[in-house]
Amino acid sequence: MEPVPHANTNLRRAPVQQRSAERLARILDACAELLDETGYDQLSTRAVALRAGVPIGSVYRFFSNKRAMADALALRNLDSYAGRIAARLETIPADDWRSAIDAVLDEYLAMKRSVAGFALVDFGAPPPDDQGDDPNQRVAGRLTELLCGHLGRTSDEALTRTVLVCVEAADALLRLAFRTDPSGDRAIVAETRVLLRAYLARVLD
Repeated sequence: MEPVPHANTNLRRAPVQQRSAERLARILDACAELLDETGYDQLSTRAVALRAGVPIGSVYRFFSNKRAMADALALRNLDSYAGRIAARLETIPADDWRSAIDAVLDEYLAMKRSVAGFALVDFGAPPPDDQGDDPNQRVAGRLTELLCGHLGRTSDEALTRTVLVCVEAADALLRLAFRTDPSGDRAIVAETRVLLRAYLARVLD
């Protein structure tokens, strides 16, 4: 059961007490499990409430609809992803940006293969319901911040744009990899790694 950041703007009401935070985490855990079992179209707030073992009113206390719930799950996923990357970066020399990029890709693949609901809701609700901030913009912004902190450099327009292009390209390629093979086509993943390294070398070398 992962915690939910209080800064989550999709919540109608942020949890104040530990018990409320734990209930919210159970709701999002149930949402993730049901996404894997039934898909997004069949997801309902009532089914989530039943799976989480909470009254339906508890779901509506936090979320107005299933889109808000899925987007909150996506934001939790992004926080978890950033935390995993930060932990990996602690073991990588500051001047080794290629290993840092490998960590970024490897942690995404690990979550894609093991985290409930991640296949359908990684960092944004499935289209056309994803009507808020662009999920790839969210990811690119967080990755730029993490990489700049690790590499000891200041973010600039060129780096921000380059990371966004990498996120967009990797998103498309990894979707292809997982359509080709449920565990991620290794050859396509390898090509994605080559592409990211080659493109980022223009601004990081």
